[in-house]
Amino acid sequence: MKKITAALFALVLTACASSVHAQTQKPAPFETKKVDGTDNVYIFRFGGAQSMFIVTSAGVIATDPISYANRKASQVYLDEIRKVTDQPVKYVIYSHHHFDHIAGGKPFKDAGATFVAHKIAKTRLEGLKDPYTIIPDETVDTSRTIKLGDTEVELTYLGLNHSDSTLVMRLPREKILFAVDIAPVGAFPGRGMIDSYPVEWEDTLRKVIAMDWDRLIPGHPGAPDGRLGTKQDVKDQLALLQEASGEIQAAARDSKCWEPAEKEYKMPKYEKWPGYETGLPMLVRRYCGLWGRGT
Repeated sequence: MKKITAALFALVLTACASSVHAQTQKPAPFETKKVDGTDNVYIFRFGGAQSMFIVTSAGVIATDPISYANRKASQVYLDEIRKVTDQPVKYVIYSHHHFDHIAGGKPFKDAGATFVAHKIAKTRLEGLKDPYTIIPDETVDTSRTIKLGDTEVELTYLGLNHSDSTLVMRLPREKILFAVDIAPVGAFPGRGMIDSYPVEWEDTLRKVIAMDWDRLIPGHPGAPDGRLGTKQDVKDQLALLQEASGEIQAAARDSKCWEPAEKEYKMPKYEKWPGYETGLPMLVRRYCGLWGRGT
């Protein structure tokens, strides 16, 4: 009995230790960190979404409030900026019109920020009338450069892709690109496929690859370990989309869309990527819609 009791006690201790270790491994609900090698570029992460902000001598340029899943996120975001600097937030730039990245900007608006987005984003938001999302004050057509203090941020519209209103943001001096949902870093594309423009998306990725940048800040932490992206990551996403497009097009022409393609299609090369299991059905359905129905 003593041996059994000792063994059970050891098992309990092991389980407790494992539980404590698991808890310590959980990421904090939010995090702010400066991008290595820069003086004034920061990433704010809340849960599974992240934004970029830049501190200048004349104020702060912030992006995406990311407050749709948690109404407190945007206030936390603003509070985190204020821990870094006492400069006012002059601009908030929307990456695109999807609520999961841009809802919740009221604390920034109350603080006097000017909201900027692509013109299509403003049109869509005016129609949707989401009570938690601020309508942009200013819009971009094809491109615009925002200059604040000693910093420039280039806003560029590259056409249809994950959305019809996406702006990519480039810091020319730092050679950093902030791009949301068009090039997941080390992860499988997921629910964002459902309303995407797959053919045009490929063209966007080619344009992104041709731009002058070294590091990519994605709208969701890169895998593994929240890393930043490289041009190889964008090339990998382009290859993934091209492979799926070609193979599902063939399945559609063989009358396999939506079923049995949704049940049978696999991409073993990517099965270990985060998001593969949940993202694959979304990807197949979107491409079956494209090649099976022409939509």
